[in-house]
Amino acid sequence: MTQKNDTAVLVTSLIVTIGLLGVGAWWLLGQSGLNLSGSPDNTSSSSSTSTSSSTSSSTGQTANTFAAVTDVPEGVFNYGGSTTWAPIRGTLDPVLQTVHPQFQLRYTDSPNAPPGSGTGITMLLNNQLAFAQSSRSLRTDEYEQAQQRGFSLVEIPVALEGIAIAVHPDLDVPGLTVQQVQQIYRGEITNWNQVGGPSLPLTPYSRPMDGGTVEFFVDTVLGGQSFGGNVQFISTTTEALRVISSDVGGIYYASAPEVVGQCTVKPLPLGRSPDQFVAPYQAPLVLPDQCPAQRNQLNIDVFRSGDYPITRQMFVIVRQDGRSAQQAGEAYANLLLSDQGQELLEQAYFVPLR
Repeated sequence: MTQKNDTAVLVTSLIVTIGLLGVGAWWLLGQSGLNLSGSPDNTSSSSSTSTSSSTSSSTGQTANTFAAVTDVPEGVFNYGGSTTWAPIRGTLDPVLQTVHPQFQLRYTDSPNAPPGSGTGITMLLNNQLAFAQSSRSLRTDEYEQAQQRGFSLVEIPVALEGIAIAVHPDLDVPGLTVQQVQQIYRGEITNWNQVGGPSLPLTPYSRPMDGGTVEFFVDTVLGGQSFGGNVQFISTTTEALRVISSDVGGIYYASAPEVVGQCTVKPLPLGRSPDQFVAPYQAPLVLPDQCPAQRNQLNIDVFRSGDYPITRQMFVIVRQDGRSAQQAGEAYANLLLSDQGQELLEQAYFVPLR
């Protein structure tokens, strides 16, 4: 009988002990925030949703329309920078502000420097812009300046475009290789007969070094070397194209959307070698006497495929400091990366990324 009582006591003690251990484990798990149920608790669900929304917002991949882009802030936000972005500012920005009227964008030039990618990034560093538009990547010194001031800069690619070479419509040259363009702007080629054209002095034109297009051209085409002494500098692309239209021996480079559709100049095919010329326009070439009833259209496929030899990305530059300006820059990039934004970029003669 005693043995049976002892056994019963032992079993009862074991059950009590297991129960106490279970209660203790449940309490510890509760304190650590772990959830043993089949679905997350409200806090975890909220956190997960927030992370997913943030990822979608930063990439813009899931938005079909401007209206579907969330986290668009309210207020007036200064922006500016690259002159290459002018068609985007004219075509796309009014549409997105109609959809998000609380998101008011104000284009702002520097009072001390000509407009351009570098100027816009400098203004962003100096807290004069909410975000900047750039036709080149950020430089190391710009990253460093941001870090010294207690924040960081990020570049968000939103479109692709090419650099086009403009000449007078009467100039008879089938095309140029990238190396020949390099030699022209280094001052090594000074006559069109050196590249299969007529015996005619060659005058290269360029914008000054303030713009992202010029910096990109120097880095990519000239390999970081300086312009030749024969290069003449003109402050704006509009003025340069006007000069080219009256100078049969002139040559100029600019953003393809700024060149290809013009009636008074001719965009030249470019190639990596003389037997691989690729036109930045859709064939056949529209002649000046057919324009403006017809205009040359961008050959978007060769930019996207990489067959055209001089292409680059367009960036929204965002200042990451946790303030409303950061939200404005990220929202603007997300709007451009939406399906509607990409379609409007193509209408503005840029190549959508997707």
